[in-house]
Amino acid sequence: MIRKNFLFKVAICYDFDGTLAYGNMQEYDFMSNLKIEASEFWNKSDTLAAEQKADSNLAYMWTMLEEAKKFGTTREDFLACGKNIRMFKGVDTWFERINKYAAKLGIEVEHYLLSSGLQEIVEGMPIYSNFRKVYANRFMYDANGVAFWPAQVVNYTTKTQYLFRISKGCLDESDKTVNDRTSPENRAIPFANMLYVGDGLTDVPCMATLKKFGGYAAAVYTPRKKGNKMLANKLLEDGRVDIIAPADYSDGSRMDKFVKSMLNKLKAEYELKNV
Repeated sequence: MIRKNFLFKVAICYDFDGTLAYGNMQEYDFMSNLKIEASEFWNKSDTLAAEQKADSNLAYMWTMLEEAKKFGTTREDFLACGKNIRMFKGVDTWFERINKYAAKLGIEVEHYLLSSGLQEIVEGMPIYSNFRKVYANRFMYDANGVAFWPAQVVNYTTKTQYLFRISKGCLDESDKTVNDRTSPENRAIPFANMLYVGDGLTDVPCMATLKKFGGYAAAVYTPRKKGNKMLANKLLEDGRVDIIAPADYSDGSRMDKFVKSMLNKLKAEYELKNV
């Protein structure tokens, strides 16, 4: 339900690794605690996935549980691994700043995270409270609070289902009404009022989905990371995104200007329709 003091809602959906933060979330405190190099961990995970013809997300979750047995795999252990992740410049003030700008236009912005990382680590991050909903991999826990099996797996293609959930307002993963036919005007947030921000090829399905239905997509790249800007340029050339920008979310950055311009455009379109 849109509050009376807002004209309409906009949803900004984000990938995480390489989009809001440097590297992969598992490569910070989790691997530091294990005293294992990232290359060694991912090699074990990738080898397992190849040998068993398994989903890469399931393989890395199994590898996390196996490697972390001696240190603990409770929910609290994973939450603690989210405290020290290095975010890109400006992320810490981004959400409040964009919300305030949008509110002046009469727009309510909701932020969503769609990640193949681990939800429990995300919940331990300082930025977690800014998201209306997080869709990410997560574990089941036994009576002693120890992780023992995946509860949810989010890979690059299944991410698209969450765009439909957000658009239709069916945020709970168990809500089957997401499959009901809903016209754009009756949706909580039409695709045309949604933006997806990602950094690579695994984000293409979400980017393509929003672009197909009149929404927006942006690709960010890590400056000085080999091949990163080239990949972003390819996404732009292929029509997957509306803009590419350095992964800098500070006030006055390219991403900051783009999102504010998008909000201005949506406000102008709303006013034209309601003259």
